[in-house]
Amino acid sequence: AADGTVALAGTAVSPNGKYLAYGTAASGSDWNEWKVRDIDTGKDLSDELKWVKFSGASWSKDSSGFFYSRYDAPKEATKLADANYFQKLYFHKIGTPQSADTLIYDRPDQKEWAIAGQVSDDGHYLIISVSPSADHKNRVFYKDLRRKDGKVIALIDNFDSGYDFIDNDGPVFWFSTDNKAPRARVVAIDTRHPAPAAWKEVVPEAAQTLVAANIVNRQLVLDYLSDARSQVKVLDLHGKLVREVALPGIGSAGGFGGKRGDTETFYSFASFTTPATIYRYDMKTGQSSVYRQPKVDFDTNAFETRQQFFTSRDGTKVPMFIVSKKSIKLDGSNPTYLYGYGGFNISLTPAFSVANLAWLEMGGVYVMANLRGGGEYGEAWHRAGTKLHKQNVFDDFIGAAEWLIANKVTSPEKLAIGGGSNGGLLVGAVMTQRPELFAAAIPQVGVLDMLRFHKFTIGWSWTSDYGSSDNADEFAALVKYSPLQNLKPGTCYPATMITTADHDDRVVPAHSFKFAATAQADQAGAAPILIRIDSKAGHGAGKPTAMQIEEVSDRWGFLSRALRMEAPAKMAAE
Repeated sequence: AADGTVALAGTAVSPNGKYLAYGTAASGSDWNEWKVRDIDTGKDLSDELKWVKFSGASWSKDSSGFFYSRYDAPKEATKLADANYFQKLYFHKIGTPQSADTLIYDRPDQKEWAIAGQVSDDGHYLIISVSPSADHKNRVFYKDLRRKDGKVIALIDNFDSGYDFIDNDGPVFWFSTDNKAPRARVVAIDTRHPAPAAWKEVVPEAAQTLVAANIVNRQLVLDYLSDARSQVKVLDLHGKLVREVALPGIGSAGGFGGKRGDTETFYSFASFTTPATIYRYDMKTGQSSVYRQPKVDFDTNAFETRQQFFTSRDGTKVPMFIVSKKSIKLDGSNPTYLYGYGGFNISLTPAFSVANLAWLEMGGVYVMANLRGGGEYGEAWHRAGTKLHKQNVFDDFIGAAEWLIANKVTSPEKLAIGGGSNGGLLVGAVMTQRPELFAAAIPQVGVLDMLRFHKFTIGWSWTSDYGSSDNADEFAALVKYSPLQNLKPGTCYPATMITTADHDDRVVPAHSFKFAATAQADQAGAAPILIRIDSKAGHGAGKPTAMQIEEVSDRWGFLSRALRMEAPAKMAAE
């Protein structure tokens, strides 16, 4: 699109290297449209697949087509708000209309099940993962693609744990799983003897949290989190340690993909002050070499990152990263932006951000808290921040703020909080519970009405973390912290900028609209309550660069006024 509001949502190259299947998203919507491009000619074929959401594409070994998941066509007028049910797995043959696609698997008896297909590297099997919600627990089915009449067979037919397919050796499948291992382990399952008692543990649970696993050079490459920092190990297929990958520093590593016979792989590494750099890794020698490195005009040596543990309300030790200029004074005067998420087993790890770099150069301190509800310390850490225990997440965030104030990093007059989506809920809950603790709050595309979130688009799937107001016990917990319902007339709230977008079909903008209107009506103080609404944008993914710059400029501009910041000499001169 000329205005940059159509974004690339996914890609998959055919095994023969001839075709590129790619998805696009318009105006930030979760709805994707997939097409197929001839790589040699650069032209699209006639293939056009619609009503795809939360799906990639996985090619058949012969490159004749690919597997993907879709929903039935919604009503045009309400497609951005209606609940999404009955996802189905199809096979699309290249050069045919979508109406001719073959239905591979669906569950008309289970409207909430999300269904995804993945072809094994040898092309022999289709691995089908079925999830009941946004929870990572899943069932596993498979289909032998060598047989035209191959049936879909249940391998793991319950939702007791999460299972991520790694690779297979003929009928033996490797999975990483948190079954009997909250921080995850690697098991081998022989599909000819699939009973759990016959499973073979290849790599036992470690002290660190296993977050990703691949097989390259006939070796396991395991990506762990150690206190929210990457640690990568190479093991043989029997689980014996070969070596630990020497990473460039303390930060986040990702990638390490490839085929079993490959002798090299690639990974990216980034930290708060190191731009994401791609490295080539020699699986035989264990040596890393820079493959691609961006150039960013800033002085890395002027900044420092430290990890600090603090004690939450119930005594739990919680980590946070504090990033700042080395020259800051601990006198309580530093403008500080405290960021968090705390949900859905998602881990926050060190990442480079030009937007955050601008904040640091403005003299700000950036703090990222690793709250319960995330995946930093495994499934137990995640569960401790869900449903009836969700208040733990807010207590953790408040604990981080109190530590920063007590240790003179900042003060209530200089402290701002921010977060998006589930993190928007976090900000909304905390600013209503402890409004005096903060000078500013920015809830972005937040889930702010906890009594009705499950009635729109994919919101029903979040009940795995939040619970549901349809359940009496869970209603009692939700109504105590739901940001919308806990705004109170006559309260002095911090300066607040609520952000949303007109095409957000993940967290519908009604959440932000209602929260903004109620907060404006209830505000007793002088601080402004504003709402910022993007047009032709959604939940955040695929937003064009110009719109991102405008949003960041508004965020830091809003905070610079709310926190009474002075422009650094360099910026003032410019």
